Amino acid sequence: MQAIIMAGGMGSRLRPLTNEVPKPLVKIIDKPVMEYVIENLAAGGVDDIAVTVGYKGDMIMDYFADGSKWDVKLTYFEETQPLGTAGGVKNAADFIKDDFLVLSADGLSNIDVKDFCEFHRSHSQQITMAVRYMQDARGFGLVRTDERNIITSFAEKPKFLCSGLINMGIYAFDKSILDDIPDGKCDFSYDVFPRHIGDIRAYNTQCFWSDIGTLSEYYLTNHYVSIHPESFGVTF
Repeated sequence: MQAIIMAGGMGSRLRPLTNEVPKPLVKIIDKPVMEYVIENLAAGGVDDIAVTVGYKGDMIMDYFADGSKWDVKLTYFEETQPLGTAGGVKNAADFIKDDFLVLSADGLSNIDVKDFCEFHRSHSQQITMAVRYMQDARGFGLVRTDERNIITSFAEKPKFLCSGLINMGIYAFDKSILDDIPDGKCDFSYDVFPRHIGDIRAYNTQCFWSDIGTLSEYYLTNHYVSIHPESFGVTF
């Protein structure tokens, strides 16, 4: 299976950390967050990876180069203007040969990539979404599922205090999804997923996940990795 890593965001909520470097290069303990993403993909057997870049994309390409240091092959797709999550994937359509994963370059997770891929292949739904329970789901994409783990509804970033399953921003797609994504700026959560209710299966996991969306979350993530280094391949 191939993968697309979305690395084009500006990371404005992490300023001043992102004034000089793009968010995917912000370090967790001793290395950029995107390095953890690549290492986890490689450990799960995914080594053919596209990277969509925008803000300070040259720094990302300079750091990771062709990916050989991590035993993967990296192909870059530059966005001259923001295309959104789905638009960025459509921009990389020529890269896709079969089923593929989509992950954020600026989210840290130790999800079992191999198991996630096998789960996707085990059912007939076009889309698989990784979800996890959050006691406080404010600011995240809240999903509801039926008894078969089919997603039945979305509530994008509720502002009221609530708990439930949230969208981790980690997906597996059949290649055919590309036919449903228009050219130009387009977002999965707002423009694609609502039209596929009933064709998205939830992969429910309690693995670690952080979108590192705020400075407080950044420091908490560093703290978590510092006390669980073995879960992220960190050595001191």
